[in-house]
Amino acid sequence: MSNNYSKSTHQFDRLAKEWFTIQKTHLKLSSVAKYSGIINNSLIPYFGARDIISITRNDIWEFVQQHNPRNDKVRDILSPKTLNGMLSVLKCIFKYAEKEKSLAVADVRDISVKQSHHALRVLSRREQHDLTFYLVNNITPCNLGILLSLYTGLRIGEICALKWRDVSFPEHIISVNKTMQRIQIENGKKRTMLMICSPKSECSVRRIPVPDMMYKLLLAMRQGDDCFLLKEEGHNYIEPRCLENRFKSVLSKCDIKNVHFHTLRHTFATRCIELGFDAKSLSEILGHSSVSITLNRYVHPSMELKQNNMKKLDSLFAE
Repeated sequence: MSNNYSKSTHQFDRLAKEWFTIQKTHLKLSSVAKYSGIINNSLIPYFGARDIISITRNDIWEFVQQHNPRNDKVRDILSPKTLNGMLSVLKCIFKYAEKEKSLAVADVRDISVKQSHHALRVLSRREQHDLTFYLVNNITPCNLGILLSLYTGLRIGEICALKWRDVSFPEHIISVNKTMQRIQIENGKKRTMLMICSPKSECSVRRIPVPDMMYKLLLAMRQGDDCFLLKEEGHNYIEPRCLENRFKSVLSKCDIKNVHFHTLRHTFATRCIELGFDAKSLSEILGHSSVSITLNRYVHPSMELKQNNMKKLDSLFAE
């Protein structure tokens, strides 16, 4: 889209940068990188120096259609989640223009991209058994990390950031208080940087009881308090994308297909419900802000569980 518009204090690019400058002072580095990428790589290239007052709802929908996965005529296709992230930043910029600059901008609050909810992959009990058997009998720091996700529900970044001081052996508890991730950096010579920061949310800071099996494995591999749980010769730590690659190799050896690392967390949640965990405890173990998130997004009852639950109705016939 052309950026050939007369200069004014209401230029979209100027207001977007003003809003971002204010916001970045209290954002996490990962959020700063995310918002910067959205503004500089997507929003400003599209809306440019247009007067924000001239941008209509229809203009916003046209922007969406440029990346809509349902539009097979465009090349730069983005997922609904990514598009909604862009729209969220765009809405904040419009709100800033309206509230702080008293500008009569278009009402874009209800514009969003519908996300289709596909059935998420969960390991079958047989797959979980085979994976566990291989990992335990070929224990390495990476394989320990995979087991931790499968049997505690930890996120990959949380696992990579763990140090041995975070494991309380007397209590059999792991404390989660940070995460490791690779982010894009502004105006840097390198495209990305690895950082360890506070977890995803306040609820993600938590203490997780460790199953006996995991406790014994941790005890056998224990090192100094300041060492990362996941380290190998020549490296002080193992970063998430390296762990993901090692996980793919393990899956190949176990002949398990169509699985990504986050599947382990979904499998953990589903198994917990199958075994009778109360939803509130599970929600806190996973670090969710509400039980509804746990039940709606992370628990996927198997047909076997549904059948067993339905069989409980048989007792009513006997009365």
